[in-house]
Amino acid sequence: MYSKSWLIIRDDAKKTFEIIGSDDNTNYLTNEIHGMQKAGMQVSCMTPPVTNKTASKEVIKISGYTKEEGLYQRILKAYREKTREEFGGWEE
Repeated sequence: MYSKSWLIIRDDAKKTFEIIGSDDNTNYLTNEIHGMQKAGMQVSCMTPPVTNKTASKEVIKISGYTKEEGLYQRILKAYREKTREEFGGWEE
């Protein structure tokens, strides 16, 4: 089965992006990004379709943004820290 779209996360503050994979269902990513935005983070996501021209993630470019490896993990870590502070610093 072929994927319908790429999952791309963007750090709008630093103008960087990372392609985190491809998936049929983009709900999880969009819901996660919405939560981050509500927490005040400047992030966004894109889910462009996989086509013959963009079948390989190495050819995907976003105007005005540069690729950053590990962006998704960095943003997730920042989001966890922000959430932990908001709820009184629970332990992992």
